[in-house]
Amino acid sequence: MLRVLLADDEPASNEIIRHYITRHSLPLEVIQETFSGDDTIEAIKSLRPDLVFLDIQMPVFNGLMVMEEISQSYQGEVAFIVVTAYAYFEYAQKAIQLGARDLLLKPVLYDQFCDSLMRVLGYRYTDNPQFNALLEYIHSNYAEDLTLQKCADRLATTPNNIIRMFKQQLDTSLVQYCNTVKIKKACDELKKGVPIKEASEKVGFNNLNYFYRTFKKIMNATPKEFLNSLRAGG
Repeated sequence: MLRVLLADDEPASNEIIRHYITRHSLPLEVIQETFSGDDTIEAIKSLRPDLVFLDIQMPVFNGLMVMEEISQSYQGEVAFIVVTAYAYFEYAQKAIQLGARDLLLKPVLYDQFCDSLMRVLGYRYTDNPQFNALLEYIHSNYAEDLTLQKCADRLATTPNNIIRMFKQQLDTSLVQYCNTVKIKKACDELKKGVPIKEASEKVGFNNLNYFYRTFKKIMNATPKEFLNSLRAGG
């Protein structure tokens, strides 16, 4: 379960996000709310959240100052989703330059909230809390050998139920979904300059030929062709 910090000096804004999480049984744990920039910095360093919903306009330090301070003095990884009123949208653009993963405009609507999480996490939450927990587990452990039995044991259910949920929710299979996640992560590694063989191993492929075949099937290009397209675009 992802640990979430809500940082906004308007309690109502925090309450909306908390309501979405609770009402839809999303696998997100709100560990604290903060209402000023200095408290937000302290909370990030002490509580180490995975995700921060960060307002731009806050007392003491604004959201941009919070992100600057965290980038300079924090040793962990944290994803920021900036939540702001339209009047401050120009500041939000600066937040993107500072590393914010996404922007949300107030008032935050549920569909926009889910779209933002999809862009940041790489997957969309469904209306099935059990399946949401499975998606989170897969995206956190994609490099492992995630068999049907292992996933079933994780959720205290049966392999047949895992098969059924994937078919009903995403019209795919566990293997196909896991391979897609792995290949997308491999693309991220290749973009960083990681060699092809090393990238395949980092995302959990033990057989390089199988990695090439799976990459070609999902990306409609070989890893070398993908790299060439990046160079051509650059």
